Amino acid sequence: MSDVMAPMAGARSEGLIAVEALPPQGQISLRCEVSEDYRAKLGDLLGLGVPEPLSAVEEGDRALLWMAPDELLLLLPYDAVPEMLARLNEAFEGWFIAITDVSDARAQFRLSGPHLGDVLSKVTPADMSPDAFTPGMVRRSRLAQIAAGYWLRSDSEAQVFVFRSVGDYAFRVLSLVATPGGEVYHHTREAISEHDASSYV
Repeated sequence: MSDVMAPMAGARSEGLIAVEALPPQGQISLRCEVSEDYRAKLGDLLGLGVPEPLSAVEEGDRALLWMAPDELLLLLPYDAVPEMLARLNEAFEGWFIAITDVSDARAQFRLSGPHLGDVLSKVTPADMSPDAFTPGMVRRSRLAQIAAGYWLRSDSEAQVFVFRSVGDYAFRVLSLVATPGGEVYHHTREAISEHDASSYV
């Protein structure tokens, strides 16, 4: 891998959930009207389908995330970005499209543990209930005072994106709200079954 330092490299905390800063990640922002021609051309080039709103598609070490009606985010190995940028620019020459390397613009964190939904609900107004935010879904919202993106990888694991400049703030906030003793047992179905639910009303 290139000699590049990821934001918050090596940062990790353990509490109700584990909060871990991720290593460098290639990220390419694609902004274009999502027409059928665009879907077909992009799918052929990437070998990935274009995700539906609020979702993601993943294959091997690459993923394509829906970020907005006209915006997708391609995740891939950091060192693969230059070649992919060249291929995308060649394939979409003459198109009204913005293809931007944003690999160094964001800090990313892996959050994992059975209290994931409860912890996230403390910092975002987005509905994190198991019925509203299901594995594979992507949401852009807030993380306390900053903008953030959330990709739910499984029932107990999420990937969180924030701007690089506020990576330290995000890590500290997430670690704080995951401090043991702050359990709420609201979205944690398995955990609440072991307790008297009336104690949390």
